[in-house]
Amino acid sequence: MPHEPSQVIRPDWGARWLNAVDRLNSAFCRGYHRMQADPVPLPVEGPALVVANHISGLDPLIMIAASPRPLRFLIAKEEYERPGLKALFKAGGCIPVDRSGRPETAFREAVKALQAGEVVALFPEGGIHTGDKRPPLKRGVWKLAQLAGCPIYPLHIEGIAGEGRIVSGLLRRSRVRVFAHPPITCFDDASTCLDAVYESIGMAPESGSVSPIMV
Repeated sequence: MPHEPSQVIRPDWGARWLNAVDRLNSAFCRGYHRMQADPVPLPVEGPALVVANHISGLDPLIMIAASPRPLRFLIAKEEYERPGLKALFKAGGCIPVDRSGRPETAFREAVKALQAGEVVALFPEGGIHTGDKRPPLKRGVWKLAQLAGCPIYPLHIEGIAGEGRIVSGLLRRSRVRVFAHPPITCFDDASTCLDAVYESIGMAPESGSVSPIMV
């Protein structure tokens, strides 16, 4: 069953003003967008990777509102550099990815964050994709899980009215549903791991599916 807003305890982002922004975001997602979210079963401490399907510009805000811990997002450098938002992205611990230059710099920063016990979030499909036109997952999520020795927590997002768009996804009122899958622990076989993640973020979990997955 999804949490009701009164049951939600927001995480500590390390600064009073960031906590205020987080509370506003939670109110925006749960109030305006009527978000209902499964409890995301993150550990109280220690590294974790949170991944989800990417269907609109609202998705990162939804993931943050659903998470019991602060999320450090991997974000495209061109988005990170947006005027008026860069300071917020930097304060929130976002990791810019230079996809046309040196993406390995962001990869190393993400590994460092995980090794420090933080939670890193990303969209393994890359950009926004809707319907059946989903691309294969990028191997980065598997590599991060391997190097940090941490599980992957897949989420499936649906019910966004502005699906497929950035601004409309934020502005059009939705009835968002966030489904949390059991964590996936990946071993040496990248393709098996990525198949499990791909399937999880693509659909809601089956009823009663709560056991961790090891692949």
